[in-house]
Amino acid sequence: MADTTGSEIGDSMRAMRFDVESKTLALRTVPVPEAGHGEVLVRVHAAGVCLSDVHIAQGLITPRHILTGEVTLGHEVAGVVARIGEGVTGWTVGDRVVLQPLVWRPDGSRTLGVDYDGGWAEYVVTPASTLVTIPDDLCFEEAAIIPDAVSTPWSAIRTTGHVRAGESVGVWGVGGLGAHAIQLLRVVGAAPIIAVDPLLAARDRALALGADAALDPTATDFAAKLKNVTHGRMLDLALDFAGVPAAQEQALGSLAHGGRTVLVGLSGRPITIQNSVDFSVFKHTIRGHFGQDYADIPELIDLVSWGRLDLSGSISGVLPLEEATDGIRRLDEKIDNPIRLILRP
Repeated sequence: MADTTGSEIGDSMRAMRFDVESKTLALRTVPVPEAGHGEVLVRVHAAGVCLSDVHIAQGLITPRHILTGEVTLGHEVAGVVARIGEGVTGWTVGDRVVLQPLVWRPDGSRTLGVDYDGGWAEYVVTPASTLVTIPDDLCFEEAAIIPDAVSTPWSAIRTTGHVRAGESVGVWGVGGLGAHAIQLLRVVGAAPIIAVDPLLAARDRALALGADAALDPTATDFAAKLKNVTHGRMLDLALDFAGVPAAQEQALGSLAHGGRTVLVGLSGRPITIQNSVDFSVFKHTIRGHFGQDYADIPELIDLVSWGRLDLSGSISGVLPLEEATDGIRRLDEKIDNPIRLILRP
């Protein structure tokens, strides 16, 4: 069957494979996967490089459901439908789509590019239920990052954080997730929005994206500045996208009475409450957050289509598939302070 470029789909393809035991990435030539019952084959046009991919490469996140010891990474994927498996209706070869990264099964969820082969390849097979249509005027690069870089902070803000209009919110870490959180907090009416990041470039970016203030967490007068910006009330919600103990501790210490902290960044380290008395007296809460709900991605695509959300500045670079390892390094070391890097197979 022909793909949307008019060329025949061959028997093999290039894929960036991750060896779980050795924790190494290698570009391999592998068979093009077959679309089984209820599945589709998608020709990948863009795939995001996420901090979760860095965590996988470093061993913080371990694929638990793969059968071969290797997995193709990539959970932020956009492309076109190339083949349709048996039992699939409502989709046509050539449809432009993004992929929901989570698949729910009776025994739990499975994550694309972690528990089964993802989009750092020329083709990927996915259940038809994970497909979401993208409009013709939304480019593949921007569409690809919606399933995590945008939908994870959106879900953390609305579903886990329960942000209401007029609430004061702090955002620790203005990287791929935090940068979008600032834009999305403006959508829901949070005020003031305070970005917290040790990098001056990240703080400047936060202000450009709509933060009301941007603070250096290492400054000796951090607490005083936060209190001044919030007119003495401190934070109703602290969102931690940094995933480091110092940020978590500072976020907890910045809460108003009844304030809550949502931990999105992954550290793999214990969470410490330095002052358990204040934590109880002021009725603070901590909630963890991971991923998104199925409804989030279509909602966000609509927000982009209606001009409420601009992702044009979110693509910090586009790399060929063979430079995936370099993309991980650039993201991990914050070289040029990227929001999102994209692989183009």
